[in-house]
Amino acid sequence: MAWFLGLGIAGVALLALSLIFDGVLEGLFDGVNVLDGLFDGWLSLPVIAGFVSMLGFSGTIAMGTTGLGGAGATAVGVPAGVATGWLAYRLSRALMSDRSGEAPRDDDLIGTSGSVVTAIPVGGYGEVLVHLAGQPVKFAAKSPVPVARGAEVWVDQALSHTAVSVRPVER
Repeated sequence: MAWFLGLGIAGVALLALSLIFDGVLEGLFDGVNVLDGLFDGWLSLPVIAGFVSMLGFSGTIAMGTTGLGGAGATAVGVPAGVATGWLAYRLSRALMSDRSGEAPRDDDLIGTSGSVVTAIPVGGYGEVLVHLAGQPVKFAAKSPVPVARGAEVWVDQALSHTAVSVRPVER
């Protein structure tokens, strides 16, 4: 029974290490292309830790409650470990494929308001502070008319990743 309890504790310790050293085992096995990606994701620390800990703890419970020997406890522990490993694999895949937090694009700037930080001369660049995805971001700004510092502006066009074309807000 002590062996199974040790496996369960080792699995929990391995799971804690997987939180600290995220992706280390995956990085080690990236260079080894085993059967053309057949085991992709299955050789990860959370999957292995889930298998080992469930094998150990369910084997300990089986031995303690039913009086089964080592072979019987292994027969109970392996399916439980496989199920836990599969659940860890599916959960990690679901978390990694979440695409809800998409990064803002240049087109998302159009129509946003901001304020001029550095005055914008005609034909030259100044600076504006725009709130993009809830965060203040400073951009180089160009305008067809001169815009004074502190004026409120609207973004007309994204010229590049760091520059925008603006027009003053008329109230």
